[in-house]
Amino acid sequence: SLDIERSKFKLTIYFQGHNNMKTNCRAALIFFGVCAYRANAYLAPATQTRPNEAKTINDLTQIGSLSVPPIGCGTIAWSTDKVTLRPNPEVEELVSIACKQGGSFFDTGERYGSHMKTALGMGWGETECLVARLTRDINNIEGSNNNKPVVATKFTPSPWRTSVESVVEACEESRKRLSVESIDLYQIQMPDIVKPMRFLGYDKSYDEVYWDGLAECYHRGLVKNVGVSNYGPTLVSKCHEHLAKRGVPLATNQIEFSLIAARHNGAQQTLDRCNELGVKVLAYYPFAMGLLTGKYTSTSPEIKSEDAFMSKSHSLSTSRRSNFERRDLERYANGDGKQIPLGGIAPLLRTMEKIAKNHDATVAQVALNYIICKGAIPIPGARTAAQYADNMGALNWRLTKREVTQMENEADSLGFSFNGAGFKRSDAKFVGYGMEKWSLS
Repeated sequence: SLDIERSKFKLTIYFQGHNNMKTNCRAALIFFGVCAYRANAYLAPATQTRPNEAKTINDLTQIGSLSVPPIGCGTIAWSTDKVTLRPNPEVEELVSIACKQGGSFFDTGERYGSHMKTALGMGWGETECLVARLTRDINNIEGSNNNKPVVATKFTPSPWRTSVESVVEACEESRKRLSVESIDLYQIQMPDIVKPMRFLGYDKSYDEVYWDGLAECYHRGLVKNVGVSNYGPTLVSKCHEHLAKRGVPLATNQIEFSLIAARHNGAQQTLDRCNELGVKVLAYYPFAMGLLTGKYTSTSPEIKSEDAFMSKSHSLSTSRRSNFERRDLERYANGDGKQIPLGGIAPLLRTMEKIAKNHDATVAQVALNYIICKGAIPIPGARTAAQYADNMGALNWRLTKREVTQMENEADSLGFSFNGAGFKRSDAKFVGYGMEKWSLS
């Protein structure tokens, strides 16, 4: 038997004969080692807090024709097991609990795929297939409230996609991968900025063509609602007007929005304009890639946030992020004394920690609740049921106006804003030949 993360295993091996005893022993040890290694990934510690599976989510909002919780769940980090190719058991548990609670609003995209494939642009459709596999028979789950999971996906503008029919074809493929008759929410992932031949003068924009493609998908019944992503006030207004002429309502605009990425990069102006148009804003990077969760600071009351940040964070140094991402996040967390004052984000976290105590909540839940109070729907990523449950803890209560103002003032006084780390940027996209940039403003 072996104790791994306080979850015990017992493996019994029977041998027949004695001629191949050494070979059998070696094989048994290798097999046992593989079992132990896989167990570490599959089994959670016995002391881990289990989410409340019986709790039903009644805190709901509207996206076009859809009724969803005011917090979604990003799927870009979902994956299958490298050895068995099965969905990660923790993700399976997350989906099961979310659907039982009626809180299943999953955001994915045709370009999302597992591991390095997404980074290299080779994982097209993988996560859509995974989402379909995990949600296919959800109505048959015992204890389900019979609410079908809401799934949003995205169309990726590409140089070879230059017609209305190219949008329709991509939508058809996504619909098949998701195993649905009609996609709940179909979004354009970004403005048409990928122009590898721009230096030769080939830089025609196909944004309006893509909008017509969305309208065609809507009228053919392939999608129930349509949306866009990374559109600023001007572009979202043009898109809204263009679609309205085709009799198609624009339901959503997905942008980066958080306490430290709102008033300095056009996000707040975009949110204001969307609210005027009746377009719901979906907020990605609501935690600023983890900076607003408080996990990079000591929880000891004797150690101030600034002091914790001045030393190299254990969480950052041992995270799964790339070196480029980790370097940028450390700069935001600690400050560099140049663009970011020493102490980094610590003053804001200290304020958030105080407010969190007032609501018996976590710092991460305060970060999500802030976005809800601003009228947007945060889309935090989650890979485990525990992460999902913590995110949903931001529901059924609201910050006061005074608390919102207090945090915004503290965020403004930091003197910097967040726009991503490494190659993951809210104002740029790594597209193979380089970084293509855009601006919400």
